[in-house]
Amino acid sequence: MNPSILIFSQAMELGGVERSLLGLLDAIDYDRYDVDLFLMRHSGGLMPYLNPKANLLPEIQQYASLAVPMASLVKSGQLGVLCGRLEGKLAAGRFDRKDPSAKPSVTALTYSHKYTLPVMPQISGKTYDLAISFLTPHYFARQRVKAEKYAAWIHTDYTALSFDRAAELAMWEGYDAICGVSEQASRGFQAVFPELAGKVQTIENILPKELICKQAAAPQTDLPSGGAKTLLSVGRFCEAKNFDNVPDICRRLTESGLNVKWYLIGYGGNEALIRRKIVELGMQDRVIILGKKDNPYSYMRACDLYVQPSRYEGKAVSVREAQLLCKPVIITKYDTSDSQLEDGTDGIVVPMDNEGCASGIAALLRDPERMRQLSENCKKRDYTNSAEVEKIYALTED
Repeated sequence: MNPSILIFSQAMELGGVERSLLGLLDAIDYDRYDVDLFLMRHSGGLMPYLNPKANLLPEIQQYASLAVPMASLVKSGQLGVLCGRLEGKLAAGRFDRKDPSAKPSVTALTYSHKYTLPVMPQISGKTYDLAISFLTPHYFARQRVKAEKYAAWIHTDYTALSFDRAAELAMWEGYDAICGVSEQASRGFQAVFPELAGKVQTIENILPKELICKQAAAPQTDLPSGGAKTLLSVGRFCEAKNFDNVPDICRRLTESGLNVKWYLIGYGGNEALIRRKIVELGMQDRVIILGKKDNPYSYMRACDLYVQPSRYEGKAVSVREAQLLCKPVIITKYDTSDSQLEDGTDGIVVPMDNEGCASGIAALLRDPERMRQLSENCKKRDYTNSAEVEKIYALTED
């Protein structure tokens, strides 16, 4: 009998975590391992690309109800979920007021799962050799799945966040293995939770190369340059990605004499802020929001330069995807940037501040030979990380 693995995640929205899940599912040897996939919601633009060899478990209403407006929970009869979400929202508000921080808070998200846990049913009647919780918060996979071993993934830099340490520690303590997607993400987690250091290892994101290359070849007409150099950034419109500073960085590029257009693919809560700054700085013809795109790869293929201007990251999947497509890449010097690329060889790291970022981008755009060399260096490297799946197999055997 093959070892059995349950992978738990939230949905298949257009994000880097979700695309790395596709890569993991494609890398697994289904002749050797039986895999069940549980998604809290069967939604998102990446749903059609799930590997059919993974057994997708049915959606369960209580879990899906975490993402719907609270008012609709009365109509659907999910009063237990409603009460848990309300209690968690109020508790998170109290915690954040008591312990204010300039860092982005994830307390509300953590509490939404913590306080609804009592009303969540078991996910499966099976007992697995390994249960993987692929995206935080990690309460449900540990408490509502039966398994011999449990592993949870770290996709962010914990040193950059504000959270309820006691609640998070209790959540993470239930796991046998804690897997960071980069060495720096793992070290950052260990710095915050030194008592869990012995459980931490690094398993890098696996990319679905076949899908990326196939979609990259598709035609698209939304990236007109008009003779301008085209820049592209892909990601959620949130604090971490720092897209709200793109209009100012782009303004500095144009004031330096460069003819550029900067395209943004994604969605999220910061969209109104980004649009406001575009108008305030007069960048309506220079910074273009393309919104959600099921296929970002044809845009990556078409752009002149891929830019990741993030404030913090675990390890940005979109950067690796751009490198896989042999594009020159610039990233800002966030705390985990050293694990993202080899500065000067397969990408460039520039300062985080807007002026330094703009100067670094301008210098590269004015050096076509250096851009060509970055692309050539990417062709010599394997960015899929497909061998990382062996570390997951090892978790079932320890």
